[in-house]
Amino acid sequence: MSITFGQDLPLERPDADGRAALFVPKADIKEDVLQTLRKGAAVVGFGNHDRTVTIYFESNRFNEPTLAKWEQKARKAYARLVDDLPTTSKMQTRLEYFEQVGYISGKGLSIRRMDSLKRWLEFSEALDTAPASESVTWAPPAPPKKSSTGSDL
Repeated sequence: MSITFGQDLPLERPDADGRAALFVPKADIKEDVLQTLRKGAAVVGFGNHDRTVTIYFESNRFNEPTLAKWEQKARKAYARLVDDLPTTSKMQTRLEYFEQVGYISGKGLSIRRMDSLKRWLEFSEALDTAPASESVTWAPPAPPKKSSTGSDL
């Protein structure tokens, strides 16, 4: 079986304004890859020129309250990917183990195959963490606080 990269799969690491793919594992994923990811993980990544994918994932294994929802996990994994941060939550693997379900960028995420995402989350017993809609926009960061030192320079 040959794997053909679609025109929709982002190639190469995105910059802060670029987009990456959102993936979910397929039912026939290798068990060792699934164990590395952990159930309920958000998986983001991009295609490589050798027909593999580089993925970053977040499963919230330390139960941080700020990562309770799937889209929050996806945002954290995306930040690691964009900044190329050192992490053990990253791998280069075969595209055939994953289904692309949408895109993520610095502005938000767009899910094109919500049924596949929900299948993954239901399998993971984490359906309650699913996004409420197919499009999630990130809130802009708060503006910096003004200094109240009282000095005008």
